[in-house]
Amino acid sequence: MKIHRFIGDFDLSGKTATILGDTGNQIRSVLRLSKGEKIILSDGKGKETMCEITLIDHKRVLVNVGETSSPERELEKKIVLFASIIKKENFELIAQKAVECGVAKIVPVISERTVKLGLNMERLEKIVREAAEQSGRVMIPEVVGPVTFAEALAQVEGRVIFFHLGGKEISFGQKSGEAVSVFIGPEGGFSDCEAEEAKNIGAEITSLGSLTLRAETAAIIASYIVRFV
Repeated sequence: MKIHRFIGDFDLSGKTATILGDTGNQIRSVLRLSKGEKIILSDGKGKETMCEITLIDHKRVLVNVGETSSPERELEKKIVLFASIIKKENFELIAQKAVECGVAKIVPVISERTVKLGLNMERLEKIVREAAEQSGRVMIPEVVGPVTFAEALAQVEGRVIFFHLGGKEISFGQKSGEAVSVFIGPEGGFSDCEAEEAKNIGAEITSLGSLTLRAETAAIIASYIVRFV
């Protein structure tokens, strides 16, 4: 039986705990969990605790607090995804799937060819948290506010892989570093000028092959394969 996982600021210092707010409502009204069922409560900072539901009413959920552990499910390599802003629902898909792929930080970028700017950061953070819960993450990936392309280049960490049409195909088998910064452009890709600016800071100009991919497809694929380079 599936054990549902929730990430939040829970007080698990005693033998019992009370769950209120959105998490309590999700347990009670959305998932319709019952007394006796087990759930996992995580602090989003590396620890998770097995709990058992003892009471559910219209205001609260009570649980018995069980064993706390610090499972090692996070990637050793920190992946920072610099994704150009695209249509809101497509960017939200990028965020959701990037979290499932193990990305540690998501940075929306306003690039030269960016058209859509209407990101709802509160909703984006909610999607990231829910994706972390669903995929068994023990850390909630960081989501920061939109930055300009120049600001993004100034914030890179570790090895920089810049996906751009015409770049060399990405190569595998040369794992290096504890962090990698990944750049994905909007529909139409980055401009040649932006690619040159990235090259000037030492970025590897590479591609995902000869086919033209949608921006959200490229971001999801890149988020996963950079684990192996």
